[in-house]
Amino acid sequence: MNASGARTLYEKIWARHLVDEDEQGNCLIYVDRHLVHEVTSPVAFSALRQNGRSVRRADATYAIVDHGVPSDPALRRGPIRDAALREQIDALERNAADFGIRLISVHDPHQGIVHVVGPELGLTLPGCTIACGDSHTTTHGALGALAFGIGTSEIEHVLATQTLRLRRSKTMRLSVDGELPFGATAKDLILAVIGKIGADGAIGHAVEFAGRAIAALSIEGRMTICNMSVEAGARAGLIAPDETTYCYLAGRAHAPRGDLFDRAVEDWHSLASDGDAAFDREVAVTAADIEPQVTWGTNPEQVVPIGGQVPSPQGLTDPAKRAAASRALDYMGLRPGTRMTDIRIDQVFIGSCTNGQIEDIRAAARVAKDRKVAPWVKAMVVPGSQRVKRRAEDEGLDKILTAAGFSWREPSCSMCAGFNGDEVGRGERCASTSNRNFEGRQGSGARTHLVSPAMAAAAAIVGCLADVRKLID
Repeated sequence: MNASGARTLYEKIWARHLVDEDEQGNCLIYVDRHLVHEVTSPVAFSALRQNGRSVRRADATYAIVDHGVPSDPALRRGPIRDAALREQIDALERNAADFGIRLISVHDPHQGIVHVVGPELGLTLPGCTIACGDSHTTTHGALGALAFGIGTSEIEHVLATQTLRLRRSKTMRLSVDGELPFGATAKDLILAVIGKIGADGAIGHAVEFAGRAIAALSIEGRMTICNMSVEAGARAGLIAPDETTYCYLAGRAHAPRGDLFDRAVEDWHSLASDGDAAFDREVAVTAADIEPQVTWGTNPEQVVPIGGQVPSPQGLTDPAKRAAASRALDYMGLRPGTRMTDIRIDQVFIGSCTNGQIEDIRAAARVAKDRKVAPWVKAMVVPGSQRVKRRAEDEGLDKILTAAGFSWREPSCSMCAGFNGDEVGRGERCASTSNRNFEGRQGSGARTHLVSPAMAAAAAIVGCLADVRKLID
C-alpha cells in the first residue's frame, strides 16, 4: 500500500484475510476454500489422525478426485488398475467420509479436474482465498480470488486451523494492451509472456494481469492465463472481477443468489486495484505482437512463434540459460535452425486444467471439422469436467472430433502428467495443451511441445507442428 492508502487487488484481499502478523513479517491468513485431491492429501489426513485433530471447517473443504481417474472410458468402468492410484482414490473417499467433507467422486456428475470444477460450481468467488495441494491453484485467480498451491504440511495446517502461514508477496502488474491478432489465443498470450519475462521472471510476486486484451478474454481464457502464471514463478495470478466475471458466476450452485448476489457484486466491484495503487514491478506487453506460440525446449520459457526456428543456445548471454538450452535441445532431439513447422509429431493431447474447457474443445473441433488426423498421429481430447463433456456432446463436438480420428475421453488430468497409461512414448513428440514441458512430464523420455488447443488440432491434422492460421478462415 502506498502513502496515499491506495491498494492493489492483491493487497485488498490480503488485508481482508489477515489474522495476525509478527515482527518478522510472518502472517497468518484465513482460507475461505480448501480444495483437496487424492495425490497430495493422504499424508495430511493421516497426520490429523495421529495428532487427534479434526477438520476445522469441513463445510469449507471439498474433496475432488481428478489425477488418478482413468480417461479411458473402458478403464473407468472397472477397478482402477494402477494399485497406487487406486489406493490414493480409496484413501480420499475414506478421509472425506471420516472427516465429513463433501466428496466429488469418480462417478459424480460434477467430477472433473479440481481447477475446472471449483469455478464451475461457484466455489471460486472474487475476493476469497483458495488453497489446494497443487501448484496450478493459481487458476482460480481468473475470477479475482487469491489462490495458491500448498505443500503437504500446509494442507494439514489448513485442514486443522483453516489458516495458512505466509509472507506477503511483492506485486507485479502485467498489462497487455490492444487486441490479440487472428489465430492468437490466451494460451499463446501467456506463453509469449513467459518467453518474455522468463520462467523465473515473477518469482516472489503476485501478478495482476490487466489491460484491454485481458479484459476481452472469457473466464476460460483468463483461467488459462492465471493457470500458467506459476510457470513464470508467480505465487499467484489475479485478474480483477468485472461484468464478465459476474455473468459467469450468476446462477452457479455455490454462488450467492438474489439480493445476496447483487450485494456481492457491489462488494466485488470494489476489489479492483485503485487507480493510483503502486506495484513493485510493471511489465507491458503489446497484444498485436503475439502470434501462435510453440515451445521447443523443456520449460515454458523456451518458446517461439510457430513461424520461427529452433534457436541456438549461443545466442543467449546468460551462461545458465545457455547451458539449459543446450541440455533441452539434446533431450528434445532438435538442432538450431530447424523450422518449427518441419517438426513431425507422434501424439496430440488436448485437455488439462489449462485447456480442458468448452471453448478449448470448440476451438479444436473448428480445426478438425471435415478433416482427418494424420495416420501416424495418436490424438486424444480429455474434457476438464463432466459438465464440459456433457456440453460438448450436446453441441456435437465429440462427433466432429471422433470423425476426424481423435479419441474422446472422460475427465481426468490424464496425459498432462502421464497418469493411467496416458503417456507419450520414449523419444516421441506430443503437441500438448497442458502447462509443463519438463523432461519426463508426459512419460519417461517424452518430448512435449506446448501449444493452444487450435494449434494442437492443427498439428494432429498435418502431422507436424503447424500454423493454425493456414487451416482456418
